[in-house]
Amino acid sequence: MAMIHEYAVSVEWTGNRGTGTSGYRDYSRDHVVRIEGLPDILGSADRTFRGDAGRHNPEQLLLTALAQCHMLSYLHQAVKVGVVVLDYQDAATATMETQGSGGRFIQAVLHPVVTVADAEMVEAATSAHHQAHLDCFIANSVSFPVVVEPTVHVG
Repeated sequence: MAMIHEYAVSVEWTGNRGTGTSGYRDYSRDHVVRIEGLPDILGSADRTFRGDAGRHNPEQLLLTALAQCHMLSYLHQAVKVGVVVLDYQDAATATMETQGSGGRFIQAVLHPVVTVADAEMVEAATSAHHQAHLDCFIANSVSFPVVVEPTVHVG
């Protein structure tokens, strides 16, 4: 039986410099993302699109969601297959292609580096990434490839 999970966020544009969107250069792309009970996320567009480089942009947040989702799915898989994870880090990357006024992500690559408790766990730790990828809700929801290139170390 399918279960439905609902999420809510609010986004408020805070970039009106007094003349609204009277011209392309006349407004800021700054905004605030609010989720009840959590700290605000200060957002903007990517600097390339006249945004504030000191704020999070939607492209970064999409990649962040992919990396977080994989990590959480992976930690769950590790427990299921008896792998003791001591450390997990990821330096994820993504490529976006723009054309005219539109664009799309064409690929994301996750680079999880996992440290496990015992050398006998390395094979299971490596293969657990496959099931974690299949289980990731976010990776299942995007229309571009998400590649996982794991590294496993013994701690």
